[in-house]
Formats: sequence, C-alpha cells, structure tokens
Amino acid sequence: MKPVMLKILLLSASCGLAACGTLGQVSPWEKGNLAKPEMGFEGDRLDTSFVEHTYSSKEASSGGAGVGGGGCGCN
Repeated sequence: MKPVMLKILLLSASCGLAACGTLGQVSPWEKGNLAKPEMGFEGDRLDTSFVEHTYSSKEASSGGAGVGGGGCGCN
C-alpha cells in the first residue's frame, strides 16, 4: 500500500473514532424518556406473543422455537 493511501486511511479512521467520543452521557432529566415503553426493544406484548405463536405453529414441523408437531396455528 502506498504511504499516501495509508495516511488517508489512518486519518479517516481516527476521525471516525473521534466522532464516537463526543456522544456523551444521558442526563438525569432525559432518563424518563428512555424509560417509556415505546423505547424498549420489545413492542406490544400481545403482538409479540401472536407473532411467536404463528412462527412456532408454522415452523414446528422442522423444530422451530422448540415446539413439536406441525399445524396451521389455529389452536
């Protein structure tokens, strides 16, 4: 690799890492916003359980989600 290309690569990598250092911390008055249910990874619990039930019913014949047997998801 040419020295000029190496310098450009190192400069861009250091600029990228420097940008990550300015993210900062969450202030105490902002923690209430992060505690809201819509900020969680899991959305609606009822919707999540429905999707998991449908997935396990469709994939059960091949062992999906640890459930034995196959089916249409009607149960």
